[in-house]
Amino acid sequence: MRRKFPSLANTVKWLYPNLGVKRWFLLAILGLFLFAAGFSVMNDGIALGYLELQFREAVYRLTGSAPRTAVPMGLLISLLGAIAMVVGFRRMLKAIISVLLPDEEPRIIERMYSRQHLSRGPKIVVIGGGTGLSNLLRGLKNYTRNLTAIVTVADDGGSSGKLRHEMGILPPGDIRNCLVALSDTENIMEKLFSYRFDTGTLKGHSLGNLFIAGLADTFGDFQKGIEQVSKVFSLRGTVYPSTLSQVVLGAEFTDGTCVRGETQVRDTCGRIKRVYLEPEDCEPIPEALQALEEADLIVLGPGSLYTSVLPNLLVKKLKAKIQEVDAPCVYICNIMTEPGETDDFQVADHLQSIIDHCGTGLVDVVLANKEPIPQDLLERYAAEGSYAVVGDAESVEWLGCKYVEGEFLQAGETIRHAPERLAKALIRLLFSLKPTGERVALIDSYLLSHKLREEP
Repeated sequence: MRRKFPSLANTVKWLYPNLGVKRWFLLAILGLFLFAAGFSVMNDGIALGYLELQFREAVYRLTGSAPRTAVPMGLLISLLGAIAMVVGFRRMLKAIISVLLPDEEPRIIERMYSRQHLSRGPKIVVIGGGTGLSNLLRGLKNYTRNLTAIVTVADDGGSSGKLRHEMGILPPGDIRNCLVALSDTENIMEKLFSYRFDTGTLKGHSLGNLFIAGLADTFGDFQKGIEQVSKVFSLRGTVYPSTLSQVVLGAEFTDGTCVRGETQVRDTCGRIKRVYLEPEDCEPIPEALQALEEADLIVLGPGSLYTSVLPNLLVKKLKAKIQEVDAPCVYICNIMTEPGETDDFQVADHLQSIIDHCGTGLVDVVLANKEPIPQDLLERYAAEGSYAVVGDAESVEWLGCKYVEGEFLQAGETIRHAPERLAKALIRLLFSLKPTGERVALIDSYLLSHKLREEP
């Protein structure tokens, strides 16, 4: 393979005026010369080169110093050289960074340090959809850059549904939220991608959905469009759809009613008996299977059980790969029930539904919240038919899974999992589930020393 070298024309461009680079580069070179020349003066005749020998003699003549005073004089010259090197290189880098990354200049060292450390983090695959998945990614991205999100593509409502029906692309909404969550510049990207038009022909569409749709159309492939977003915004992970097929989510209820479409599944009252995908033989993308093959940890949820988590597991080869690999699989149970989907469900009921659809042996650990919920929030949610999900170790372990509780509540206008605490619990859980081998060395050397030891 031939190595590519910069052309002479591109090299000469560094000499163009008004770049703000040359002066600092020359100062750094002068500092390097002074630093070496100072040692030459201290060596009293043993010069490192002809120019340094001449420099030493000139110093003696100008200062009237003798060889016996050469050591302090040489130290002074070397010190001045070191200062010139630091100032020169620092200002040169600042001039370059201020042009390429003007808004990130104060944090560039932090960014570089963070990226180098996070690139050594564990490989975690998170599967789901909706706000629960993106919320978890916000916490995990502070521990590793080796993140993969596998996202459901059964959405058929809102802006995503319109683009799906009008352009024939996969629904971009949940994928957009994951891309925003994984971004280094999340605040800027969220403002950009979450902007929603409220007038005209674009009414109801978010700018992020249109952006992804445009990239998919430009590159002729939905996944390639997502990859371009990842390159532009330098994400701390990768996002894959669970399948590239145009799937439709269906549900059969205990009273015999059958509905098609995610919106209908969510809005139809009754207890769901099972959900299914059409077509049933949809294929996952190879990159998603490869991520599962290499994973240290697989996480399901948090998110709507029947419309965010299970649709991914109904892609048969995806489910089979999860069962095949050695990585432990953790299911994060929702904090609240969802009206029309999981009415009166406890933690064990969520797990039982996964077992009913996927068989035993898929989930190894169930993670649930035990933190009390403020009464005013409980009353507000109760008015909408939503209640706290209760769990106990006995019923979950009877189904063959380990049960772990923690305080994961982030209470605000809505009830959500606290991203940082949830991510920290998953990393600790990974450490406890994998007590030997390279994965432990990886976690112990970086993650435990960098983050986990900050708290008792």
